Amino acid sequence: MTAIPAPIRPRYLRTPDAAVHLGLSPRTLEKHRCYGTGPAYHKLGGRIVYHIDDLDDWAQQGLRRSTSDPGKGVVHPAKRIDGYTAPVRR
Repeated sequence: MTAIPAPIRPRYLRTPDAAVHLGLSPRTLEKHRCYGTGPAYHKLGGRIVYHIDDLDDWAQQGLRRSTSDPGKGVVHPAKRIDGYTAPVRR
């Protein structure tokens, strides 16, 4: 009998697939990237990719057990944070 190989899980996802992984829209993930509130990403050439572990770690920051649980981290909404100014690109 021949063994059926297990499917290979990709290590890096582009924005549309990363958004599906998180249950967000690609546009929301793009906004998080622009405002600096989203998961860590890599820029490989002209492509933006996300490591699956970085996506999972970012999502884990929002883990709560109840409505009164303060949790260990904060997952900000995809909008500018008060007092935050984007770095100037030159």
